[in-house]
Amino acid sequence: MKLKSKIKNHLISQIDFRRLFDILPYQFAKFPNKAALVQKQNLGWQKFSTDECITQINRVSAGLLNLGLKRGEKIAIMTQVGSPRWNFLDFGAQQVGGVLVPIHAQARTHEIEYILNDAGVKFLVVANREFYERVIPLTEKVVSLKRVFTLEKLPEIPHFDDLSEEPTDRHLAEFEGRKASIHEDDLATIIYTSGTTGNPKGVMLSHKNLVSNIKATISLVPINCDKRTFSFLPMSHVFERMVTYTYMAVGASVYYAERRDTLVENIKEIRPHYFASVPRFLERTYDTIVEEGENKGKISKRILHWAIRLGERYDSQMGLIYFLQLKIADFLIYRLWRNALGGKVEGVVVGAAALQPRLGKLFSAAGIDIREGYGMTETSPVISFNRFEPGGIHFGTVGIPVPGVEVKIDSPDKNGDGVILVKGPNVMMGYHNLPERTMAVLDEDGWLMTGDVGQFIHKRFLKITGRKKDIFKTSSGKYIVPTVLEQKLNASPFIDNCMVLGFQKPFVTALITPNFSQLKKWCVENNVHWTAPQFMVINPKVEKFMKKVVAEVNTYLKKEERIHKFYLLFEPWEVATGELTYTLKLKRNFVFEKYRKDIEKMYDCLLYTSPSPRD
Repeated sequence: MKLKSKIKNHLISQIDFRRLFDILPYQFAKFPNKAALVQKQNLGWQKFSTDECITQINRVSAGLLNLGLKRGEKIAIMTQVGSPRWNFLDFGAQQVGGVLVPIHAQARTHEIEYILNDAGVKFLVVANREFYERVIPLTEKVVSLKRVFTLEKLPEIPHFDDLSEEPTDRHLAEFEGRKASIHEDDLATIIYTSGTTGNPKGVMLSHKNLVSNIKATISLVPINCDKRTFSFLPMSHVFERMVTYTYMAVGASVYYAERRDTLVENIKEIRPHYFASVPRFLERTYDTIVEEGENKGKISKRILHWAIRLGERYDSQMGLIYFLQLKIADFLIYRLWRNALGGKVEGVVVGAAALQPRLGKLFSAAGIDIREGYGMTETSPVISFNRFEPGGIHFGTVGIPVPGVEVKIDSPDKNGDGVILVKGPNVMMGYHNLPERTMAVLDEDGWLMTGDVGQFIHKRFLKITGRKKDIFKTSSGKYIVPTVLEQKLNASPFIDNCMVLGFQKPFVTALITPNFSQLKKWCVENNVHWTAPQFMVINPKVEKFMKKVVAEVNTYLKKEERIHKFYLLFEPWEVATGELTYTLKLKRNFVFEKYRKDIEKMYDCLLYTSPSPRD
């Protein structure tokens, strides 16, 4: 292991790629991989070696030249998950001066139309017939769009293979010339943020933006060319895309999920060592594990909950007795959790939203090191990151700023809280066609205003304490940070999602979508007749039980923060239905307007009581 670390450190010191499309040639020169990029094909896994990947990339470049792609023109791609062809198009476009514009699979029609027009997209690649039928009507509304291709082979529809061809000597000479003319400061991609209001903003990222972030994080994650990684998050999001580039830069194998509904099956087949995740995936994995464990009898249930309580106390500095207990818990419980994630997983990098500290501790206690980071599309994305080395992690924080990135707290209050400002080579070029919006967040000295509020713990660990625009003041003058309260509510196994309210109101309330699988189990155990969710949310016994759930959360809150009333909803919040962004953040304005009448009902009467365990 020490030898591998030395080899890795030596390779890292020799990193010399400056542009994104240099990464795979760099991999080929340093550690050629027989399974560089891998996808499920029919019943088996199709492996592309580093050399084969480069060949396919060159074919795409040649095809784009034949189609008349000029330097700076845009190619869009729309898929649910990544794939080797996604990378082939990405790098193939880049090395002839094209700019890739990824579009989230769950983007609404008006958002797709806006992105295609705003970016001036010339060619569009979509995953399958469903996506093709969604975008074809838009071709009449997007003047710049010339051709649409599919990754799935369909009769009489242009296929991805039609976009690529064997390069001739003329092609090779032309795109080698173009490659030579592309500099690290040139535009590499435009990534449209989902946004909580209005049209999406196109974040312009240069090769330098992304490459600097890759180089800054390589040494922080113990991945090398012997490791398998698993990619299942949307490549339209900068987090997964940058992480995938990093896998390639250290020579690790990248296995792509077959589909979003095959994650569990795929992860057991692949048996990855590392993957990137969002908190929601870990939360659902935990819920599934606990549910299965609780169905194995009273003794097994007691052992399970002992192991959970033990894991929630996890600290790498704990004493010998604690670690002996961990060994017992590992033999009885934790090893089964690792098996559920393939049995080989060593670490998971978490981003995009806040992770419950208890889950980070629990999975880490189980031998799956969870490391939470923080970033934005505008920062390519990583700003800070909890480290894998001893002393480099503080659960409940988003870690230490990565090398080369400066972070400061603007005008901190007495608690040290203030708006987080970021400066570094990873900070975006600006918003596409939005110079005024760019100037509003990026000053002359290069400092980016994130809009997030935070503080430093022990002068090195960054902690996010809220979103500036989300913080509100009650009518009594008390400031409330809704994200903190929502995180505490969401920690309950009986709550799937929630939104805290109370701006200029006398007390704090919440909209709550229950976790109906857990709620159904509770109903069965307590002889409450289960029907459909829309009827269960108005069942008096369920309402009384949920009061107790909220009351338990209230015991951990300050008096002014306590949830005095709540409204149960039977419809889950999804990206597709508009309540969540692509990164699973709440679209607060949308949710507020959708449930305005229900919210008003909670404030109809000024006589109120805080739910308590006695209720």
